[in-house]
Amino acid sequence: MTDPIPLVPDLRIALGRIQLPNPILVASGTFGYAREMARLVRLDRLGGIIPKTITQQPRPGNRPWRTVETASGLLNSIGLDNDGIDAFIAHHLPYLVTLRAPIIVSIAGKSADEFVGMAERLGGCAGLTALELNVSCPNVSGGVDYGADSRQCFDVVSRVRARCGLPIIVKLTPNVTRIVDIAKSASDAGADAISLINTVLGMAIDWRHRRPLLGNVVGGLSGPAIKPIALRCVYQVSRAVRTPLIGIGGISTIDDVMEFLVAGASAIQIGTANYTDPTVSMRLLDQLPVALTEAGVPSAAELVGTLRVESSP
Repeated sequence: MTDPIPLVPDLRIALGRIQLPNPILVASGTFGYAREMARLVRLDRLGGIIPKTITQQPRPGNRPWRTVETASGLLNSIGLDNDGIDAFIAHHLPYLVTLRAPIIVSIAGKSADEFVGMAERLGGCAGLTALELNVSCPNVSGGVDYGADSRQCFDVVSRVRARCGLPIIVKLTPNVTRIVDIAKSASDAGADAISLINTVLGMAIDWRHRRPLLGNVVGGLSGPAIKPIALRCVYQVSRAVRTPLIGIGGISTIDDVMEFLVAGASAIQIGTANYTDPTVSMRLLDQLPVALTEAGVPSAAELVGTLRVESSP
């Protein structure tokens, strides 16, 4: 006789050394530094907050246009516009660590030394849950190579792991031939979790003026258009590594969340949907217990990686 399903499913999730109250996180670059969202969202309910990616030095970002809407998503070429790590630690971090939600800081470096140096500084800051290494932004030069080459990925992750005590999440790009190979390198190097995926490289054109619409010519496509790609990446990587995964890409409904969990993600990040509905995370948190009960599982963790795939005859 099986145990009865609890009236309220357990939403807690473990990502290696990272303990989260639930699997609903908000993605870097789509939630600002959280302060501006506080009047719309109960921040303490979130499974995790990932503020805008920071770099060693301030970056002005790419020239306009920086965003272009598409039929089923959003192209962006922001270029990691931010005030640098000094300003982040001085002005944003004090507020973030007062929030009753896990804070995961996203960092991007032009070199492995920059990644290590930033990780060391943040490792000494109280109140942080983890770091997310953004080795996959398609809108900047330098740094993205670490998410496109297995050896470089292993090098930067292992060096950060050796010099920083915080848990490490590695955010990978789909703009590679075999994402499984990169994920294996991140896993072997000691990543606590892997985020899949960053944006898909694309472009938009004004044919009348024969000009690209983005100032950087190409940019990263996000939103519903990339969900099938993200699901495929999560599924493939989940079958190749034991490292917990975080699914990202086109998530806006409870069905999206459940599909990523079944495919093999232990948690998800909401990105582009925050722009169209800033309260989407609250709606999904309200709906998740009902969906888990419908699935017949006592916890979110029980659903992870339960996709049934018939083997070929």
